[in-house]
Amino acid sequence: MIYLQRQMERKFLRMNAFFKAVLVTGARQVGKTTMLRHLAEGTGRTYVTLDNLMARQLAQDDPALFFQTYPPPVLIDEVQYAPELFAQIKLLCDENEMTGQFWLTGSQQYKMMKKVRESLAGRIGILTLYGLSVQEKLGVSFANELDFSLPCLRERQKAMPKNNIHDVFAHIWQGGMPQVFGADPEQRQEYYNSYVNTYLMRDATEVGGVTDTLRFGKFLTACAALTAEQVNYRTLAEASDISQPTAKEWLQLLEGLGIVYLLRPYANNRLKRLTKTPKLYFCDTGLAAHLSLWLTADALMNGAASGHYFENHVVLQLLKHYSVAPTAANLSYYRDANAKEIDLFVEENNCVHPLEIKKSASPDRREVKKFDVLAKASIETGPGGVVCMCDEPLPIDAQNCFVPCNLI
Repeated sequence: MIYLQRQMERKFLRMNAFFKAVLVTGARQVGKTTMLRHLAEGTGRTYVTLDNLMARQLAQDDPALFFQTYPPPVLIDEVQYAPELFAQIKLLCDENEMTGQFWLTGSQQYKMMKKVRESLAGRIGILTLYGLSVQEKLGVSFANELDFSLPCLRERQKAMPKNNIHDVFAHIWQGGMPQVFGADPEQRQEYYNSYVNTYLMRDATEVGGVTDTLRFGKFLTACAALTAEQVNYRTLAEASDISQPTAKEWLQLLEGLGIVYLLRPYANNRLKRLTKTPKLYFCDTGLAAHLSLWLTADALMNGAASGHYFENHVVLQLLKHYSVAPTAANLSYYRDANAKEIDLFVEENNCVHPLEIKKSASPDRREVKKFDVLAKASIETGPGGVVCMCDEPLPIDAQNCFVPCNLI
């Protein structure tokens, strides 16, 4: 299988040169192990996976002997199965000043992350890998940092083919799992069937203590039906025939497994009566489309849910971008008690970039009038606009642009 270069490689190597241990989290099958094994080629780094029950048992029962058997520098796969290793990793990190001794992969479950932060504070860098972005599939990387300004977008346009709705929805429907890249529709369908029935159900049972896999399957489908909407635990509970507390617990589990992403609402003391409910997005739009039985990219593109899937795609593209970018940004959305909503805020350096998301190729320029709420509250704003299907970046006013979705 051809290796697709990941944009995370640059950031990982930077963190590896700085921290004694680096943990790459993310959903199953997004390419964590493939990327790290590729980077480890020819370096003599030991590799062990805790999917191997004998290695897992050794790690749980005798961490010191485990590291005699698999000495650093080491790559440990699926480390969430043996949190007992973290205390021993701390001891080994403190024995010398060498960086990059431990490469770890695992699902970002709450219990594991709590133990990582308690045991390895200051010694470990934590990165999140998502599925393939549009740019990774095309083998394109932008030379400039994204700031949503017209000059920035025009510079980026030189590297990308023309924005095309069929290409965008082919990507949305196919999803970002590396194994699905280049697969035909039948292979894709069987891949996602297998993904749900093996990885997802197994992790739900082993990690989340889920005993009713039939209802959990219904819950997954209900989540897919609510993509790009505010979380409604009552709706999820009724659709799955479970209680609302169980729905909340299961959604937290899916977030921990890297299956869904909950976009938190914007919070600011100057703006009163803001919603506290997050919005639900899938970290892989292909999985969401599979669960909702959208059988072709065209059916999805022309279907009633196309706008929601387009919004999910844009939010995930930005999430992927900032997971590998040199500078971090906080993503949120705005909704007040009067149901006024702005789809996305990208917040960096105390400055908010407000964005509306529309599937249209020629959305109404009046969409940016919603942004006035920020000026009235004296919140500093940077360039923003409407992320859409337009061919090229075009100015709306001095601050905002129509932003082609393939440039983010």
